[in-house]
Amino acid sequence: MPTLAPPPAAFAARMSRISVSATAAVVMEAERLRAAGRDLVDFGAGEPDFPTPAHIKRAAQQALDENFTRYTAAGGIAPLKDAIRQAHDRDFASGYAREEVLVTCGGKHALFNTISALVEHGDEVILPAPYWVSFHDQITYAGGIPVVVATDEAAGFTLTIDAITSRLTPRTRIILLNSPANPSGAVFSPELFRAVLEICRERGIWLLSDECYSKFVYSGQPYSAATDAAKLPGAKERLIVAGSFSKTYAMTGWRLGYALAPAVVIKQMLKLQSHSTSNATSFVQKAGIAALTGPQEPVREMLAEYSRRRELIVTGLRGIPGITCNEPAGAFYAYPNITGAMAKKGIATPLDFAGRLLQEAGVVTVPGEAFGTGAHIRFSYAASQDAIREGLKRLAAFCA
Repeated sequence: MPTLAPPPAAFAARMSRISVSATAAVVMEAERLRAAGRDLVDFGAGEPDFPTPAHIKRAAQQALDENFTRYTAAGGIAPLKDAIRQAHDRDFASGYAREEVLVTCGGKHALFNTISALVEHGDEVILPAPYWVSFHDQITYAGGIPVVVATDEAAGFTLTIDAITSRLTPRTRIILLNSPANPSGAVFSPELFRAVLEICRERGIWLLSDECYSKFVYSGQPYSAATDAAKLPGAKERLIVAGSFSKTYAMTGWRLGYALAPAVVIKQMLKLQSHSTSNATSFVQKAGIAALTGPQEPVREMLAEYSRRRELIVTGLRGIPGITCNEPAGAFYAYPNITGAMAKKGIATPLDFAGRLLQEAGVVTVPGEAFGTGAHIRFSYAASQDAIREGLKRLAAFCA
């Protein structure tokens, strides 16, 4: 009997629609250079350099000691769901019920579940730029079409309701807002959110609000779209909130997040999660309860330190000829415009600029192409003040 030839190597078409996360690629290249002995100043990863607060680590250790290491319900344990909804109600008067909460393996997982559950092939998702790298690829992976909407750089990368409404079509499925925003640090106004909620309610589309940085706002009070959705009849039924423990509690590696949404949406997201990751790590869920119900002073301390670092890095960037920089209103990223610096160096793109800055000066950044813009690079100032000073010194020398 003849031997059949093996089929040609091929991958699912959806894999061609995505690429490795740009921030992950930067981290991998930085690790390669460190392994080769290079001295680097790292502004690449959006990861707090603070240790996870002690009471959270103790809760995880206690859970381990008590052998809380088996499977849990795929959507999370009830005490954590209650802690999430009660903390959110305490902070934002949102009034979610337990069946409207899904515990996920990080905020990115909550976003992926949401987009996978709601977006069909050909559906459009309104996406303000600059945008976080994974938004675009998650949409295209699901078969959706990102409809990129420009923000106003001169006004701190803010967004107007007219910019959104001008891009709405009968195929619009989701309006995706991230505030405070990665990479720009922009904070969108409650008035904008209220207007978007009105549109979503009237048109039967969804607002997906990524609020992973909601506690890191430098002036005014933290805000959630759920606050106004709870007051506007019919609006809460069109809102999904994605949240994370990673940034707020310096728990990036713990991989714990959540989604708040109507129960019918949570059921669909849970269906997907039950066939992929199943539950978030059992003892990490116990740590999450401690994070939400324990002292919140570490969060305030981190914000205060980020504020000092923000002043340091923005002042330093503005002092380098060829670079302009908005002051971020939230999160912990500076997103300077490097048009002048690129022209001086004869460099055509932020990608090339960031690559040469890494190779020649040992400074790790993420180029603006990853975020949908062509004149910027991102600096994460989740780094020590000494590191920020050294990085600015190297950048100034490189630009000169």
